[in-house]
Amino acid sequence: MPPLHPRAALTVLCAFSLALGAAVATIGVLPADAAVREALLAWATPTIVGLMRVVNRAGDWRLLLPGTLLLLVVFRRARERWWLWIALMIAAPAAEGLLKIAIGRARPESGAFGFPSGHATAAAAFFGAVLYLAGSLPPASRRVVRALAVACIVLVGCARIILRAHWPSDVLGGITLGLALATIAALWNSLEGSGDRRHTRQVIGGVSE
Repeated sequence: MPPLHPRAALTVLCAFSLALGAAVATIGVLPADAAVREALLAWATPTIVGLMRVVNRAGDWRLLLPGTLLLLVVFRRARERWWLWIALMIAAPAAEGLLKIAIGRARPESGAFGFPSGHATAAAAFFGAVLYLAGSLPPASRRVVRALAVACIVLVGCARIILRAHWPSDVLGGITLGLALATIAALWNSLEGSGDRRHTRQVIGGVSE
């Protein structure tokens, strides 16, 4: 099966985010939230909770800020438009914070707003960028890096539920929001790159005439 085009992926992510946000704002706790939460909490042994506390850091800005700088070091494509990836990691918490206020749904064990999950949004934005930037790697390395990126997104989401911080739909909302923002950044980067290549061809063509 051919990979989903980024524009199609963005359309799907945005449509799902809007539908999920509308459902949460209208219904509150969704029918599957309690069941999925209880199923994951059944795995919450002290060892698992300890591991999830470590995994949880992958959605923490204290780790993602130096992680974003590391992306600029590792990937030439990221360095070419460094401001775009910095902007992505600023836009993610801003969008998540505004949605929390707009929707106003409480967390399962706290009155604080929970939809969408900030950790899940940040992890999906960062590792979504990794999914895109890994396209410049050799095939074997690309597959490994992308598999690890997807695993990190999923594990951070599970950690937020097992640590009793969020409903599952909070996590799902954060993941779709973060991936949508990462897809916008990837599309912007591709469009900018296409424009640069067209300009270069025009300049070379003009010189050769």
